[in-house]
Amino acid sequence: MRRKRVLPLAALLLCTPALAGTAPAVAAPQSAPAGPLRILLTNDDGYNAPGIRKAFERLTAAGHDVTIVAPLTNQSGTGTKMMSAPTIAVKHPEPKVWAVDGTPGDSVVFGLAEVFAGDAPDLVVSGTNFGPNVAGLATHSGTVGGAVAALEHGVPAIALSTGGVSAPDPVTTVNAMGPTLDFAVKLIDRLRTRARSGPLLPEGVGLNVNHPVVCADGKGTAAGVSATFQDPQTLLEPDFTDAGDGTWKMTVKVDLRPAAKGSDVEAVTAGRIAVSPMNADWNAGPVDRAVTSALIAGLRP
Repeated sequence: MRRKRVLPLAALLLCTPALAGTAPAVAAPQSAPAGPLRILLTNDDGYNAPGIRKAFERLTAAGHDVTIVAPLTNQSGTGTKMMSAPTIAVKHPEPKVWAVDGTPGDSVVFGLAEVFAGDAPDLVVSGTNFGPNVAGLATHSGTVGGAVAALEHGVPAIALSTGGVSAPDPVTTVNAMGPTLDFAVKLIDRLRTRARSGPLLPEGVGLNVNHPVVCADGKGTAAGVSATFQDPQTLLEPDFTDAGDGTWKMTVKVDLRPAAKGSDVEAVTAGRIAVSPMNADWNAGPVDRAVTSALIAGLRP
C-alpha cells in the first residue's frame, strides 16, 4: 500500500535553527565497513527510471544494502537546487524505495534526515544518469547535485552517468547502463579495499563518473579509465528566435570544441571512462586565491 508523508521542508534545512533537530546532521568522517556497504541511491531522472532501477539491482546483487531515495518526477538539469516550499510530499511505494516530490538535493537531505536518521549511510550513489554529465553539463546536473548534497553533509558520494558527448539515444544508452554499473561495482570495491580502516574517500571529495556508450548493444568494453577534470567548455549552445509576441523560441545544440587535455570530454570522446574528483564548496585553488588577493590589494571600503 502506498504511504504519503507531507513534511515541512524547512525541517530538512540546516539553516533553520528552530527545526535543527530534524535536519540531516553533518556526518563525521567514518571508516568504511569491511563488508557490504549501506548505500543511499538517488538520481535526477526519477525514482522509477531505468538507470536507478538497474543500479538498485546491480548494487544489491553485489551484496550492498541499497535504499532508493530519489525524486518523484524527472528533475534533470536542476543542479544543486533545493525547493523552498513550506511542505514536501514523500511517497513510500515499496520497501527500500522513497519518492520525494522535489529535487535530487531534497531527496538526499530527506534520506539523511529521515530514512537514515541518526545513522548515515556509508555512501551515496547518484545515477546512473541517462546521458553524460561532462564539462558544463556537470555544473547544472541534478545527478551531480544529488552527490554534492551528500558531500555537504559529510557523506562520501559518487555520481554516475552513461553516454557520449552527443545527444543520447534512448535504446543505446539504456543498453550501455549495464557496463556503467559493472564498473561502479568494481570502483566501490576498490574504494572499500583501499580504505582499509579509513574513509572511502578523502573528506569532502566525491567522484563524478562518466561512462561512454561503446556500442549499441551495450556489450562493448570501454577503452580504459582516466582520472580527469571537468572540461571548461559549456558543450551546449542555445539559439533564440524572436516569435514577435513577447516570447522567444529556444533550441539547443551540441557545440563540441577541442577537448582540454586530461579532461572528462577528452576521455569520454576516446571511449574511456572519466573519473573526476569534485567537492561541494566551489572553492578555487590556491593560485586563483593568490590572483584574487593581488587584484584587491590596496582597495578600501
